[in-house]
Amino acid sequence: MILNFNEIPVTSLKNFYGGEKELSAHMHRDEKNKILHGTLAPGATIGLHTHETSSEIIYFLEGTGKVIYDDGEENVQAGVCHYCPKGHSHSLINDGKENLVFFAVVPEQ
Repeated sequence: MILNFNEIPVTSLKNFYGGEKELSAHMHRDEKNKILHGTLAPGATIGLHTHETSSEIIYFLEGTGKVIYDDGEENVQAGVCHYCPKGHSHSLINDGKENLVFFAVVPEQ
């Protein structure tokens, strides 16, 4: 199955999980997975949240930022993959000057 993100409408999620500004995303969701191509503008964040029932994989395509992961902090940039296993918490922060663009997969369970 091909997912053409250019043909999937943009969803704007303001203050996602209590974060700052908004997450813009082309999202595909079915009974098995949530798959998205997301963008955080400079200064935008996704608030800290715990993956109680599934994991999340985020592959960064453009920009720089950081992930708060459990009690630590990880710098991210294009070409880096962040993995948040089930039962762990994370937050995504665009502290750079350009958009932080990423591809994410969250299994639906």
